[in-house]
Amino acid sequence: MQDLLDAYLEHLRSERQLSPHTLIGYRHDLSTLLALCTQEQIDSWRALDTPRLRRMVGRLHMQGQSSRSLARLLSATRGLYRYLIREGHCDSDPASGLTPPKGERRLPKTLDADRTAQLLDGALEDDFIARRDQAMLELFYSSGLRLSELVSLNLDGLDLPAGLVRVIGKGNKTRELPLGRMAREAMQQWLPLRALANPSDGAVFISQQGRRIGPRAVQLRVRQAGVRELGQHLHPHMLRHSFASHMLESSQDLRAVQELLGHADIATTQVYTHLDFQHLATVYDQAHPRAKRKGNTE
Repeated sequence: MQDLLDAYLEHLRSERQLSPHTLIGYRHDLSTLLALCTQEQIDSWRALDTPRLRRMVGRLHMQGQSSRSLARLLSATRGLYRYLIREGHCDSDPASGLTPPKGERRLPKTLDADRTAQLLDGALEDDFIARRDQAMLELFYSSGLRLSELVSLNLDGLDLPAGLVRVIGKGNKTRELPLGRMAREAMQQWLPLRALANPSDGAVFISQQGRRIGPRAVQLRVRQAGVRELGQHLHPHMLRHSFASHMLESSQDLRAVQELLGHADIATTQVYTHLDFQHLATVYDQAHPRAKRKGNTE
């Protein structure tokens, strides 16, 4: 079973060209599945059937696994069995038709427009680190980039005169995104300083030693900006969520937001409709005469 699992993971790496981060997630989930099979004395992938898999999932749920984690496990299992069936090792998929127990859906945290402006419009030093960090923050919010897309961005992916940025997203798919005016200005102020650092390659965002900046360093700089400007925890994906939420509030065009975010499934994008409704519900509660609670003015 381990040999076939390793072959599938290699298939994901070499043929599907999934990112290292995504591969780590698949390896973790499928290793969990293999451990459960060992506990059940299942000695081949062909021997795992739907009733046993359902019991495994139920046991994990009773142990406190979230619905989201179980959904990811079942998705990884279905991917594995598609491969095994195609290669002739199995005849059926035991995860077919199985759904995880329903859990509370956690909505992504966002900044409202005023807090976003407070973050981006703060006082700025005219030096290497400050200009780089400002360009990163503006790009996250202007174009809704993922962290992996930002750190892998090269100079040939920027077209400042046209106001475009080209990124390689999940599944090695390329998409072109608009680059807002403030992000373009931040880039124009950053790139001359970047050139003075003797860059080792074409990376847009580099350290003072000229090397491509890594994901952890970006997370640290974003967190520090959140504490400094807002007094709160901030991570790169919160800026991506804020971008998506604000775009949907203004445009009401779910398909356009899906394209901008690079979501393969529109269901992934639909979470932002819930955020939009929360915003509308709050406004309603505050403004509608029949929604207001009784106060001391009676």
